[in-house]
Amino acid sequence: MATTMSRTTYHLRGDSIESCSCNHGCNCQFGGFPNEGICEFVIGYDVTDGRVGDVDITGVRIVVAGKYPNALHEGNGHVVMFVDESASDEQVNAVLSVFSGQLGGMPWEALAPTIAKFEGPVRAHIDMEVSGKRSRVRVGRDIEVLTTPLLNPVTGAEQNVHIAYPDGGFFWNDGDIVTTETMRAKHGDLELEWPSRFAAIAPVAWSNAT
Repeated sequence: MATTMSRTTYHLRGDSIESCSCNHGCNCQFGGFPNEGICEFVIGYDVTDGRVGDVDITGVRIVVAGKYPNALHEGNGHVVMFVDESASDEQVNAVLSVFSGQLGGMPWEALAPTIAKFEGPVRAHIDMEVSGKRSRVRVGRDIEVLTTPLLNPVTGAEQNVHIAYPDGGFFWNDGDIVTTETMRAKHGDLELEWPSRFAAIAPVAWSNAT
């Protein structure tokens, strides 16, 4: 996973739907350790502008599902990567080179050494709609994330909550914080389900340019 390849440059911008096993707020954002002591997640990415070397990856959709027995940085993760079936072989290989950390650049360069078991890229139909607080990701029948707004417990009004990193965050810089109506994944021996937990809708921008 962490083998360094020749320095092919890339840039990627897109929208992400991130969901995990943490409580609302996600202590990983503040203390570095997950609320439940474990980290289980499903994250969908819709690439709105991207290029890896000569390969245009604009329009490619990717879903990453994973389970860690402790915090991310403590390793031993099991991760499965899905790429939409409409992507070409060149696009799949290009996306894999980024998400496996082989081309360097944050956050995937740092995440690659934490993965003990990696599966993919699995070609599958990915249905993804980034629509504000009510967004969704589906991969076939076995992976689904539906987000919904946080509600004021007294008035029932929708809450507008953001987590922002003025100096730059790990995955994203400004996340619109929501919750999961549905959050589940099953692929082989990777299985998880965490409804009514932390989720964030956020733009991402990554590059290995120095």
